[in-house]
Amino acid sequence: LLFGKRDPKHYGTETLEDINGKLSALAGELGVEVSFFQSNYEGAFVERIHEAHGDGTAGIVLNAGAWTHYSYASWMRGDLEHSGRGSAHVQRPRPRSLPHFSVLSAVTRGSIAGFGSGSYLLGLRAVVDLVKG
Repeated sequence: LLFGKRDPKHYGTETLEDINGKLSALAGELGVEVSFFQSNYEGAFVERIHEAHGDGTAGIVLNAGAWTHYSYASWMRGDLEHSGRGSAHVQRPRPRSLPHFSVLSAVTRGSIAGFGSGSYLLGLRAVVDLVKG
């Protein structure tokens, strides 16, 4: 929600809408459909992962933000691990003061970090390759 506003020197100035627009364009090139979900509430986030089990979602690209390192979210790990879908965990660059580990990387097919908004595009390409693989 604060993309483009929160610490732009570190995180950049692109908004979530900018990133979603790039993802939509890439999805068109790749011949796939994408949908978007954003929430600051863990419960809503896990509910969306649950919905993906039955709504035809073939893969998930996610940025779990601080939940990646601070909320040892066994529910999120378990849901991703048992989803049977291609998944990529995207991490935005983070200040040096934040932890450099992820509780999700062990249960996703891959983690991508350090490419700014390009990490989302790389994540989409990776998930499409996994699903079509």
